[in-house]
Amino acid sequence: MSLRSGLICLAGLLLLPSCEAQTPAAASQPLPESPINADETLPLRLHIGSALAEASGISVEVVSLDPSAKPRALDLSEYWSAELAGLSGEVPLNLLPEEPFRIEARIENSGLTSLYAASFPHRPAAFRSSARHWNEVLLEAIRLDTPRPPVHARNLYHLSLAMWDCWVAYSKDEKDKPFRLEEKQAAQRPQVARQGCIALAAHRLLSHRFKDSISAEEILPRIDQALLEYGYPLDFEPDDLAESSPEALGLRIAQAIIDYGLQDGSGESSGYQDESYTPTNAPLLFRFPGVGPGLVDPNRWSPLAFEFACLQNGLPLPFGDIQDFVGAAWGSVEPFALQSEEGSALYLDPGPPPVAAVWDDAVQDFLPSDAEFAEQMLEVVRFSGRLDPDHAPVLDLSPSRVGNNSFEGLLDGEFDGEGYPLNPSTELPYPPNLINAADYGRVVAEFWADGPDSETPPGHWNVLANAVSDHPDFVQRLFGEGPILDDFEWDVRLYLVLNGSLHDAAIAAWGSKRAYDYVRPIAGIRWLVGRGQSSDPLAPRYDPLGMPLEEGLSELITVESSSPGGRHEHLAEFVNEVAFNVWPGEPDADSPPSCTERPPPPDPDREIPAYSGRRWIRGLEWVTYQRRTFVTPPFAAYPSGHSAFSRAGAVVLSELTGSPFFPGGFGEYVAPRNDFLIFETGPTETVRLQWATYFDAADEAGISRLWGGIHIAADDFAGRWVGEQVGRLAVAKAKTYWGEPSS
Repeated sequence: MSLRSGLICLAGLLLLPSCEAQTPAAASQPLPESPINADETLPLRLHIGSALAEASGISVEVVSLDPSAKPRALDLSEYWSAELAGLSGEVPLNLLPEEPFRIEARIENSGLTSLYAASFPHRPAAFRSSARHWNEVLLEAIRLDTPRPPVHARNLYHLSLAMWDCWVAYSKDEKDKPFRLEEKQAAQRPQVARQGCIALAAHRLLSHRFKDSISAEEILPRIDQALLEYGYPLDFEPDDLAESSPEALGLRIAQAIIDYGLQDGSGESSGYQDESYTPTNAPLLFRFPGVGPGLVDPNRWSPLAFEFACLQNGLPLPFGDIQDFVGAAWGSVEPFALQSEEGSALYLDPGPPPVAAVWDDAVQDFLPSDAEFAEQMLEVVRFSGRLDPDHAPVLDLSPSRVGNNSFEGLLDGEFDGEGYPLNPSTELPYPPNLINAADYGRVVAEFWADGPDSETPPGHWNVLANAVSDHPDFVQRLFGEGPILDDFEWDVRLYLVLNGSLHDAAIAAWGSKRAYDYVRPIAGIRWLVGRGQSSDPLAPRYDPLGMPLEEGLSELITVESSSPGGRHEHLAEFVNEVAFNVWPGEPDADSPPSCTERPPPPDPDREIPAYSGRRWIRGLEWVTYQRRTFVTPPFAAYPSGHSAFSRAGAVVLSELTGSPFFPGGFGEYVAPRNDFLIFETGPTETVRLQWATYFDAADEAGISRLWGGIHIAADDFAGRWVGEQVGRLAVAKAKTYWGEPSS
């Protein structure tokens, strides 16, 4: 899900019927400020160390630092009090200037007056909570970093742990358990103390995690900026790291998480590389037809070799032009809630995928195995053949017609849902949502992809969760019952269980990816075509291990079909090969590749079409619906990580909110006409992706990978099974850390 346009709509009034697409904010813009109400306050702290022990008088002022603004100094003393090693206050936001300012505190001690000050570049963003603020800071860093889903699931999880430990330190409920650092502190204003603790913990942890990032020069200043917004200098250190101040506690918590991360099995200290993994197959030179002699096992993953390669978020590939298996050792990372199964090396084993063929030493060739393998590869070809908006039906894809699939049906590989008769919130039918099917497929493939400005799938579900929290109809009751939580407490609890589940989804899914080391469609489809066709024993190039034929989609090139005027005329030199009538690749495929270039707007005078549509191509040259500088993810296929992450996220949101339905019973994302797609121009008409429940969104995320050509159905459904188990386990585990909500 690349949330690069329309996101403001999603994160504001989440997907209301009147929600329209908006121009996306540039990645370099500051995080957005929320509207300020007169009764909103901002928790702030000034760390002063031991200077308050004998204080006889305290005064606090806010002073504008903008030379062009009218000079003013406003006395805020009534909002502040001495606490631990500093001053804490909850200042009305409408008293703080929008221009740069600083807060000055004058402390009288034994007849001497000392001045302490904290400067703010601008009024701190009025996020719903500091937990939300730092979550947004991390999401922005992920968008700029190498898109490694398991690594960033872990980053989100570890930040959530740090924030949870800061929360628990000031909780009076003994049932609230910390994760790494068991300390209890007292504070007159616990929320303010928690904010200071989280600010120092998050800054230290994120600075450590992104110091070696490919985009460190851009990421680290943003992390620093977030700390400055809380009034702390970048070189801040408490007088004594062992002191009881929130800031010192935050640094201790950060160090505990950092130390934990260096021994949790992730290989962080070696850049998350796993030298023990060696691919069975040689790199696949996909720009050439077929798979080449280097594919020795059609069941196993093949790294791709590029002339010019980009990461999925548009960054140039930093490790050369051959893919490395990202997360090959991730099945050994320490989890949140997963429990090892006796006799299994995997936390959750979805069972083996369909096998292309089995090697027979006696005949020195492969023998047929699962017919399902070829059928599922052909199904991906079918999706590829449906990407032409000029030859696509118009479908009603409203929640009244699609969604509401049962989990049992998904386990059987079936979408058995027929939509919902009524919106449970409005008790009215969902209105029709007519969409060109090819536009829908293209939008879905790119929306859920790890494209430019993407947070990766774990981040996607944080974005969706934040949008749910922001919705005006949403009431923050844990599991849909009990007291209404304030924003801070809701966010801290939400992030712990959501990101714990997403971290575990990565561990479970990537453990199986390594174990089964399964082929991607780019290699599987071409390998089948290279063997021949498996449908007609009397026709040329028959091979039971070949690609099935299907009229109008997968056909044998014949002398007749390739004669002048025939549908395969341009393929006349490839008689007896299998041809596909599918999306042929990017429209401008012959131009020099670029990691950042967007498709130009439609121009009737251009020789290059705005979109590729479909045409007959050699099956040996089939490509995914992706940029040619990316093609397919750099790790094995089975099970689908997208499906695992998405199902786990849907389970958690459904459980935590007390309802599987989006607030208001309706979720929508708007992809504007000719202003959304990256791989080519489109959609031809504005497309509205709509869901009634979190599970509907997760189902769409899973099927999107077939539209994109990078998974077969077996990958998808196995990932959903993994995600379901992971989500349930994470919710149960979180309850063991939680006492009663305090709000």
